[in-house]
Amino acid sequence: MVGAGVFSAFAPAARAAGAGLLAGLAIAAVVAYCNATSSARLAALYPESGGTYVYAGRRIGPLWGVAAGWAFVLGKLASCAAMAITFAVYAAPDHQRLAAVAAVVAVTAVDTLGIEKSALVTRVIVAFVLLVLAVVMVAALAAGDPSAERLTGSGRPGGHGPLGVLEAAGLLFFAFAGYARIATLGEEVREPERTIPRAVVVALAIALGVYAAVAVTGLLVAGPAGLGATDSPLRAVVDAAGAQGLGPVVVAGAVVAALGSLLSLVLGVTRTTFAMARDGRLPRALAAVHPRSRTPYRATLLIGAVVAVLAATFDLRGAIGFSSFAVLLYYALANASALTLTDAEGRPPRAVPVLGLAGCLVLSVSVALG
Repeated sequence: MVGAGVFSAFAPAARAAGAGLLAGLAIAAVVAYCNATSSARLAALYPESGGTYVYAGRRIGPLWGVAAGWAFVLGKLASCAAMAITFAVYAAPDHQRLAAVAAVVAVTAVDTLGIEKSALVTRVIVAFVLLVLAVVMVAALAAGDPSAERLTGSGRPGGHGPLGVLEAAGLLFFAFAGYARIATLGEEVREPERTIPRAVVVALAIALGVYAAVAVTGLLVAGPAGLGATDSPLRAVVDAAGAQGLGPVVVAGAVVAALGSLLSLVLGVTRTTFAMARDGRLPRALAAVHPRSRTPYRATLLIGAVVAVLAATFDLRGAIGFSSFAVLLYYALANASALTLTDAEGRPPRAVPVLGLAGCLVLSVSVALG
C-alpha cells in the first residue's frame, strides 16, 4: 500500500475536493477496510488463485465471476499504466510518454524471465519510501511557511461539496491498492481466522496514518491549489517550501515506488489472465507456460503490450480514475459474495459487506462522473 500511489493520487484528489481530500481519504480507508475484511473471510474458504473471480463464481454465479475477473484485469491494466506514468512524471517530465513505455517494456521483460520481487526487496522499497516521505515532510514543514488556513482552501473555483469529496475518495482508493493481498495468506499463517483480520486493520491503520500525514503536510505547505496544479504533488510540496534541493530525493522515492509497484502489478494481472485462460474464459493460448522460466509468457507479453499502449495514451488522472472505477466494481462483487456466507462459514458482521458494497458502488459512480 505504501507505494507509488502516495506520490500521485493526491494531485487529482486535490483538484476534485480541495482540502476535502482529507475527508475523502477517511472514506476511502473505511471502504478499503470493508473490502479487505470481506475478502479475508472468502479467502479462508477458497484459498485459490484468482481472488473475487473465484469467490463470485462460487457464491453468486459463474457470470458474476467472469465479470469480477474482467473488472480486475481492466482495473489493474489501468493501475499498471498509472504506475508507469507516475514513474515518467517524476523521472522524465519532458518525455513522459516515452519514459512510461520504456518502463513498461523493462518490467515486462523482467516478469517474462520469472524474476519476482522478493519479500526482502519489498521491505527495502517500503523502508526507502517511508524515509523519503519523512524527509520531505520534516523539511517542508521546517523550511516552508505552513499555514492552517490552507487546510480550508479550495483547489478550483466554485467550491466542491459532497460530490467532490466522494470523487476524491474514489481516486484516493487507488492509493490503498494491495491491502487485500493479506487476505490471500490463509494457508501461510498461524491462526488465520484471528491473524488475518488483525493484520488487515493494522496495515490499513499504518497506511492511513502515513497518507494523512503526507496530505496534511502538503495542504499546510502548498495548499489544495498547489497540490492540484501538477501531477507530481510531492515535488510541488518541496518547491513550495523552497527546498528544491530535495527534488532528487523525491524523484528517487517516486521512481523506486513506481517501478516496484509496476513489477508486482504486471505479475498479478498476468496471473489472473493466466487463470482465466486456463478456465477457458480467455483464449487458451494465453495459458501457455514457458518451459524454462515456468512463467505464462504469452499472457505476460500481451499484458505488457496493452499496458504500453495505455501508458502512451492515458493521462495520470484518467489512468487512476479508470483503475479505481474497475477495481471498486471488483470489490463490490467481493462484498456481494461475502453477504452469502453463513455464520458457520465465518461471515463477517453484516454491516461490513453491506457498507463495503454500497461504498464501492457510490465511489465508482463518483469517479466515473468526475
